[in-house]
Amino acid sequence: MRTYHCLSLFIWTYMYHTTDAIPFQEKGNSDLPSERIVGLTQDDGKMLHRTKRGWMWNQFFLLEEYTGTDTQYVGKLHTDQDKGDGNLKYILTGDGAGSLFVIDENTGDIHAAKKLDREEKSLYVLRAKAIDRKTGRQVEPESEFIIKIHDINDNEPKFTKDLYTASVPEMSGVGTSVIQVTATDADDANYGNSAKVVYSILQGQPYFSVDPESGIIKTALPDMSRENREQYQVVIQAKDMGGQMGGLSGTTTVNITLTDVNNNPPRFPQSTYQFHSPESVPLGTPLGRIKANDPDVGENAEVEYSIAEGDGADMFDVITDKDTQEGIITVKQNLDFENKMLYTLKVDASNTHPDPRFLHLGPFKDTAVVKISVEDIDEPPVFSKVFYLIEVDEDVKEGSIIGQVTAYDPDAMNNLIKYSVDRHTDMDRIFSIHSENGSIFTLKPLDRESTPWHNITVTATEINNSKQSSHIPVFIRILDINDHAPEFAMYYETYVCENAKSGQLIQTVSVMDKDDPPRGHKFFFEPVPEFPLNPNFTIVDNKDNTAGIMTRKDGYSRNKMSTYLLPILIFDNDYPIQSSTGTLTIRVCACDNQGNMQSCNAEALVLSAGLSTGALIAILLCVIILLVLVVLFAALKRQRKKEPLIISKDDVRDNIVTYNDEGGGEEDTQAFDIGTLRNPEAREDSKLRRDVMPETIFQIRRTVPLWENIDVQDFIHRRLKENDSDPSAPPYDSLATYAYEGNDSIADSLSSLESLTADCNQDYDYLSDWGPRFKKLADMYGGDDSDRD
Repeated sequence: MRTYHCLSLFIWTYMYHTTDAIPFQEKGNSDLPSERIVGLTQDDGKMLHRTKRGWMWNQFFLLEEYTGTDTQYVGKLHTDQDKGDGNLKYILTGDGAGSLFVIDENTGDIHAAKKLDREEKSLYVLRAKAIDRKTGRQVEPESEFIIKIHDINDNEPKFTKDLYTASVPEMSGVGTSVIQVTATDADDANYGNSAKVVYSILQGQPYFSVDPESGIIKTALPDMSRENREQYQVVIQAKDMGGQMGGLSGTTTVNITLTDVNNNPPRFPQSTYQFHSPESVPLGTPLGRIKANDPDVGENAEVEYSIAEGDGADMFDVITDKDTQEGIITVKQNLDFENKMLYTLKVDASNTHPDPRFLHLGPFKDTAVVKISVEDIDEPPVFSKVFYLIEVDEDVKEGSIIGQVTAYDPDAMNNLIKYSVDRHTDMDRIFSIHSENGSIFTLKPLDRESTPWHNITVTATEINNSKQSSHIPVFIRILDINDHAPEFAMYYETYVCENAKSGQLIQTVSVMDKDDPPRGHKFFFEPVPEFPLNPNFTIVDNKDNTAGIMTRKDGYSRNKMSTYLLPILIFDNDYPIQSSTGTLTIRVCACDNQGNMQSCNAEALVLSAGLSTGALIAILLCVIILLVLVVLFAALKRQRKKEPLIISKDDVRDNIVTYNDEGGGEEDTQAFDIGTLRNPEAREDSKLRRDVMPETIFQIRRTVPLWENIDVQDFIHRRLKENDSDPSAPPYDSLATYAYEGNDSIADSLSSLESLTADCNQDYDYLSDWGPRFKKLADMYGGDDSDRD
């Protein structure tokens, strides 16, 4: 169907002409608007008049989305200056001129060249001009007009989201708001019903409904249960044209979740549970788990377990596992099969966060019965106490019984028990125990001052099963006996000034006692009975376990007596009374007027009076120089090379060492001290030979001491026998001079000088009887070839 809009636009032109000076009203057209006459003076004296006229125009309207085969006619422009002779030309400018809108320059007809969309642009502003083809001048001023696009229903409603997600608590009432959905229509809301949207529900009934105007989704059924169904999918439609037939529509999906509320109590899946436990199980050991199921989730499903009643309420406990919502049955006290074999408990399971709105549904807890059977096992002995404390006097005799421990077998068999002391706790073996009755006795004396406490461990073991044993600590406290005498607490360096006055306090002494009496220490001080009255000093008991030493005379002299010894008798008041004598050494010193000590040595007076400081330094330097010289001499002497007495190394058997000291006999007491031979301690036990350089050092064989023999002759004979039989002696003959010739020698004199005076030859055959040491002489003097030749 083609629609024509014939809206005439009359354009009145402004005309410029020259007229006579006559009133314009006479020649005016009653159809034209009033005009203003402007007179201009020219050279020829004529008046120029201009008449101003205006455009007359209306708005143009055009439908969008035109689908016809021809171009859509918009309207026509026309001016009264157009005489139809083709001298005028119409020109169109502005929005879409030439592309969307075209004009016939001869007739002024305007057409739409393309299909228009109001949603893209709903208003176009254009300008029109009329031009004289010959002069190119505008016959009318440029005028502006508007083309409006009329809307048609060509856009369906669109939701702000393709998918909505919402939640609502379960058990909510009817009409509870869940979520609001919104759809928009791009059509013109001011033109018709193209943009009027109405909401409806396509899927989700009968659980939910939607408000047709606001799009609010609400619950439509009461008491919807999450445990029955948790997720719902609702489809909402939005339709324009007010929901009438022919309107366009759009849909969206809403996923609705029912959130949990605490509307279900916990329930045990079974009414009775059975567990078993050995009687020796440690405290806190879990015996089993129970669980009450709650269909709720989150904190609404949290369950708290507790023991309601039962004969084992004090013996067991239940702990809630927050992760698994289980109840853990644990041991609270020690079990004893012989005492009770079966326990019955009632355990409650209740919600920790109940909802008051649903309390009318019933109590939110459940109860189950738990039965626990105790199993018998072979248990170790049990002591009657957790620990034992024994107190004993330190003077107790060895072997005395100081205490007793007792243990018993808790099993029904009641096996016999033996006792022993853990020697790792009694390394010194001071105590022992009777294996049958557990009596503890001492093996060694006790001393509280060295060890006031002894901590030992006693073991009780079943005789039939040594693996079953128990240990118990035994603390033994040694009680004090007054067995130590008091003594000075410290060493006192006491002095008295030479200028001291009588009755002056020079020292306060205190004492100590290793004992520890229960009533505390109390000491007394007195002079010793041998010297009850000391002429120089007085002992004053201060009654506070201290004593003061007072002077008894005026003035003391270091030259007469430099040191005094003051014995003091000290005794305690415990039983038995112990006493001791402490001697106080008091030196006499020189003091200044304030009583400050200056010097206490009597020799200092002599040294200070006789020698000056410079003299003392000189003496000290001389002593140091002398010591240095002695050390240097000794060092040089050691460095001197020692040459052997025997030079020849080829044959050492034919050499006789001469010592050049025959000795003066027994009468010569100046040349040799006979006491050396009589004192065996003066001899050197391990002296080596000096006449040769030994290649090896023989181990010195020690001889039997001859302390009981003081006869020199017998001593020499024994030494001679020892040397003859000594395997470490050198294999050659040597001469050892003992500086003692002896009495009534059968060989007489061995001097060669005396033998020359004899008239006849001497008989030296007896030399062969003297042993291997004289074999060389026997060969020299007893043979045919002798030195006499």
